[in-house]
Amino acid sequence: MPETSPTRSNNFDGWLDSYSERAHTLSVSEVRALFAVVSRPEVVSLAGGMPYVSALPKELLAKAYESMMAKKGDLAIQYGGGQGDAELREQLRDIMAIEGIHASPDDLVVTTGSQHALDLVAGLFLDKGDVVLAEGPSYVGAIGIFRHYEAHIEHVFTDDDGISPVALQEAIDRMKAQGRRIKFLYLVPNFANPSGVTLAKERRPQIIEICQREHILILEDNPYGLLYFDKPVPDALRSMDDNVIYLGSFSKILAPGFRVGYVLAPPALRDKIVLAQESALLCPSMFSQMMISEYLSVADWRKQVDTFRGVYRERRDAALDAMSEYLPNLRTTKPDGGFYLWVTLPDGIDSKAMLPLAVKELVAYTPGTAFFGDGTGQQHLRICYSYPTPERIKLGIKRLATVINLQTELIETFGKKK
Repeated sequence: MPETSPTRSNNFDGWLDSYSERAHTLSVSEVRALFAVVSRPEVVSLAGGMPYVSALPKELLAKAYESMMAKKGDLAIQYGGGQGDAELREQLRDIMAIEGIHASPDDLVVTTGSQHALDLVAGLFLDKGDVVLAEGPSYVGAIGIFRHYEAHIEHVFTDDDGISPVALQEAIDRMKAQGRRIKFLYLVPNFANPSGVTLAKERRPQIIEICQREHILILEDNPYGLLYFDKPVPDALRSMDDNVIYLGSFSKILAPGFRVGYVLAPPALRDKIVLAQESALLCPSMFSQMMISEYLSVADWRKQVDTFRGVYRERRDAALDAMSEYLPNLRTTKPDGGFYLWVTLPDGIDSKAMLPLAVKELVAYTPGTAFFGDGTGQQHLRICYSYPTPERIKLGIKRLATVINLQTELIETFGKKK
């Protein structure tokens, strides 16, 4: 039996001395740590980035299920290939073409969610100490993966037009001067998680040109691109350079429970991804893949995506209206799509330290520290408006304002006393 003495581990973990070095990098993300709190019905959760799946008519899925099982039932519950279902990969071409990508289905690999694709790519490229360039702030799930592979995450200045080309070049020069090895640039260019900003059209070719010149791979993660409110996003980076690795997902435009994502990669890398996937899980779920393929065939999926756009636009407007009413002096991003607002707090307020106080007021958010690899971002927080109703969003922001205003008053009083 493994030893469980508290003298060996403060965590009472009898296997602690047997773990690999990499296992010690695993920790609960600040988003996951909130789940137990936000599940309480009295708490308004503005934290987790959950899509509003109730806007998806279940009869569409029922119709797809019945049709799929009638035509392909035996195949759907069987093992499949490591690259993914050929019919679904063909259909993915039509989805990516909306953002200017023209690709062969042979260059696509279906994965168990785009998070899995991100992990596969990171595992193929990252050695301990390698550099990943990323927006500042950046997606918490990506940060967790890069930390697990013991990479150094170098955040690049990002403003309302996305990642700065000038700051990107400066970061590259700085890393090279330190003798570090840069493996890739990771971006969420459309309605980014957590900032909500979109990389400006004029900056996209600049980013491509810098990375081509510096021989740096680009990893483009795009789960939100179709969820625009008023106008489509600019063409994908992948449409400008075939060496960009492009990640997509059905979690936001359909439902996350299917766990189906995909990666578009150059042929040599595609083969490596397939081998890595087969080594990890043999093959992605054929049932999920064929369900989505049949849904794309029998349902008006474009109309359904448009329905989601309307749902999230209404919630975005509710969040911005509430911010204007209850927290008019705070700076917040104004996204043109997606799920998120990025809020800058008054000087002296730490979003992570303030979170327990917010929970006492029955509202939850995600602290900005979750989105930086170095633990900074204390003066920021993320509001996710995708899941609560507009009324709940307004209530949550009103409660949040109570906490922020009290903290501001305490800081001002303390300053006066000094």
